[in-house]
Amino acid sequence: MADPDLTAEELHEIERKYDPELAFRPTGRGIAILVSVCLVAMSAYHFYASGFGLVREVLHRGIHLSFVLGLVFLLFSWRRSTSTALPASTWYRISGVPLLDLVFAIMAVAAAMYLPLLPPAALSVRVGNPSELDVLMGTALFVLTLEATRRSVGPTLPIIALVFVAFAIFGPYAPGALKHGGASWEGLINHLYMTNQGIYGIAIGVMAQYVFLFILFGVLATRIGLGQLFIDLAMVIAGRYAGGPAKVAIFSSAFMGTISGSSIANTVTTGALTIPAMKRVGYPAHFAGAVEATSSTGGQITPPILGAAAFIMVEYLEIPLRDILAAALFPAMLHYFGIFIMVHLEARKLGLRGLRADELPNAGLVLRQHWLSIIPLGILVYLILSGKTPDFAAVYGIIACVVVGILNPVNRLTLRDLWQALADGARNTLAVGAAAATVGVVVGVVTLTGVGFRLGYVVVQTATDMGAMLSEMWLLSYFSLQQWALFVSLILIAVSCIIMGAGIPTTATYIILVAVAAPALAQLQVEPLVAHFFVFYYGVLADITPPVALAAYAAAGIAGSNPFRTGNTAFRLGIAKALVPFVFVYSPALLLVTDGFTWSAFSITLIGAMLGIGGLGAAFSGYLLAPMRGWERWAVGLTSLLFIAPGLMTMAIGLLLWSPILVLQWRKARLSAALPE
Repeated sequence: MADPDLTAEELHEIERKYDPELAFRPTGRGIAILVSVCLVAMSAYHFYASGFGLVREVLHRGIHLSFVLGLVFLLFSWRRSTSTALPASTWYRISGVPLLDLVFAIMAVAAAMYLPLLPPAALSVRVGNPSELDVLMGTALFVLTLEATRRSVGPTLPIIALVFVAFAIFGPYAPGALKHGGASWEGLINHLYMTNQGIYGIAIGVMAQYVFLFILFGVLATRIGLGQLFIDLAMVIAGRYAGGPAKVAIFSSAFMGTISGSSIANTVTTGALTIPAMKRVGYPAHFAGAVEATSSTGGQITPPILGAAAFIMVEYLEIPLRDILAAALFPAMLHYFGIFIMVHLEARKLGLRGLRADELPNAGLVLRQHWLSIIPLGILVYLILSGKTPDFAAVYGIIACVVVGILNPVNRLTLRDLWQALADGARNTLAVGAAAATVGVVVGVVTLTGVGFRLGYVVVQTATDMGAMLSEMWLLSYFSLQQWALFVSLILIAVSCIIMGAGIPTTATYIILVAVAAPALAQLQVEPLVAHFFVFYYGVLADITPPVALAAYAAAGIAGSNPFRTGNTAFRLGIAKALVPFVFVYSPALLLVTDGFTWSAFSITLIGAMLGIGGLGAAFSGYLLAPMRGWERWAVGLTSLLFIAPGLMTMAIGLLLWSPILVLQWRKARLSAALPE
């Protein structure tokens, strides 16, 4: 079992162990200074370019990519290691960095900047007819991008990119509907490197323009005390109730999710406090870790920061960020509601206490000490809701963080702290930046070959064939062929998202699979916003889905529990997140900004979803008003699925089917209360 009071160094090691994006290698003083200067320069450049500068699109993306790739080769080793010891100096290693990696860093910067520095007139002439040097530099950037992604994210995404490249080249040999004319290497590099449809496409553009600034804002907001304020407020709000520390984990993770879209970072930050507290009041170690992991994954779906995928959604759908945030609000609340229900029922079942008064912070003292730290978040939200662009809002949110940090006597921001925050913010963007460039390769192949529409056609055709079989069965024939085709398509896409998300970041999963899901669901009359959110949510679910549930494994490291058991429990607790996307597909009113929205449809959908999630929570917990027998759990669980398509009729049927079980539960609860202690 792990020590319940882990040190900051031990927590950092857990985060480094389970998050490949933070597995930086140790370096000597010389390289460390160089890297620190480059990281701060990267932050300063993005702040200037997005807030006050006017940089050509391709140049801005090229500068961002050159920073990312160059620093990845300096900070990430060829082979990932958990060792923090500095390697011995040799003739081929400078300050802990192999000479070859220094060469790779220089080559990556040169290849990334070659195209953006070409005169616009020369570039326009060479698109479609690249020179030998263009092809050479494009090939170098392609190879170095894949290698940088392998080091910082893992091998899965580069392998997927290579499969797509092979598909582009060997298209004439592809089977059935996937067959196409194929592309030469020169033509492929022309599309991936010389145009804005590949490596320099939307994914890297969004990282450079928006995501970098929001990650930097989150680092600064945490540094000036906003994270501590959230944790303390969560303890004040929920700590004294039954099973209080678990409810604190939910509220603190929800609050932290407003400034951080990283599941693992949220798990370690809030879990350092909540997991030991949960164990002290009686929760099993694996359950305590699972609660924190499941709650922390909500950060990627919680406004106003969300994950990087939200900003890419803005570009794809060409709608304001405030609409994306509005659409995300109630699904995120349902996610936390589902965890809360299960945690509460588990606490009632185990008879767990809340925190004592002497274990809780003083609400007045907390607000007096930290109220200033909420101002930057308020400014950020206000600017977004008032219609300002995301980068404009983030720039002024960052300025507010610095001003508050200087003025706040409790968490004073010194120049050294500001330097470190700027460096940490840039460092946290490197892995996602490399992944975005590799995703650009995949997207480039999709646009070059049209494979997205081809795969979408295959998905719909497969779902239609399966739906035809199901619609001919007794009882199942009540639903039409189109309804079954939609349901099976959603199942296929959801499973694909979970499988893909097990090996690659959420943003990459979203970008790749939305290329298939959007055309497929469009053929079934699903609105684009709904289709994009469906893929986004199931990509996030992978963080708590075994066998690669990284957030759950990080929580298990803090809890000292079995990682796989913690992951399975986290998936059970997160079952609401698996249900919610189906709800808003069948009733888009839950997303607020969809076509045909009405408050009556929204109210019915929200109430129905809460009933369905509550029923699933009771079924998986085995407790409602009293312990449930096996048949009761199955009956409640299966009946809860009726609320996937909320409506007055389905709600009435569901409640009618629940009524005998509710009566039995009420009688058992009364009998139990009447028994002597």
